Amino acid sequence: MKKLTTIKSILLALLILSLSACNSSNSNTATPKNSDAKGTTGGNVKTGAKPAPDAQVAVIETADYGKIVVELYPNIAPQMVERFKKLINEKFYDGTAVHRIDPNLGIIQSGDALTKKNNSATWGTGTSPYPNVPAEFSDIPYDRGTLGAARTQDINGANCQWFITLKKQPAFDKKYTVFGKVIDGIKNAEVIMTAPTEQGSERPADKIVIKSVTLQPRSNFQ
Repeated sequence: MKKLTTIKSILLALLILSLSACNSSNSNTATPKNSDAKGTTGGNVKTGAKPAPDAQVAVIETADYGKIVVELYPNIAPQMVERFKKLINEKFYDGTAVHRIDPNLGIIQSGDALTKKNNSATWGTGTSPYPNVPAEFSDIPYDRGTLGAARTQDINGANCQWFITLKKQPAFDKKYTVFGKVIDGIKNAEVIMTAPTEQGSERPADKIVIKSVTLQPRSNFQ
């Protein structure tokens, strides 16, 4: 009887392991929603580093809500900053839209090239032509104005999408790459967060277009 019980325990453990593997997601949705509560800290977390702003800032110019200026932290997340700047220089973000508004979490999210099209069902699932960016976690907290890299449930699943937190979000700390912060236009981002959404959805009811994202000298925004 004892031997039979042991065999049953082993089989149950194997079944649980199998189900866990089947339920893991590798789909490139690149949205914090898929893993806010499920994300786990992986790899090394950079601790004690003070953000050192890049010589350039990213100026996000919207069609109807003004501009949002973010400084970038290459000493904290060098690979994500490099990717972001590369895509900006390629005008990848020009004409995209904010595809997610979540007042409860206090975030707005954008950076998906699929938002240039009208099929909103696909918004939030797009990537860039380049490989995913490995996690660059740090102990910099998600606070009002923090710029983060959206990712899949894979901790190394960041690619091109980004989000801004408009209030403290401890659930994201050490689980999503911080690579910048808003230094101008935070109130514009907060107005975007109050925009109406489609019923039962986090997609804006009216398209919030980002006309352009450009790199400009940080000295222009002291």
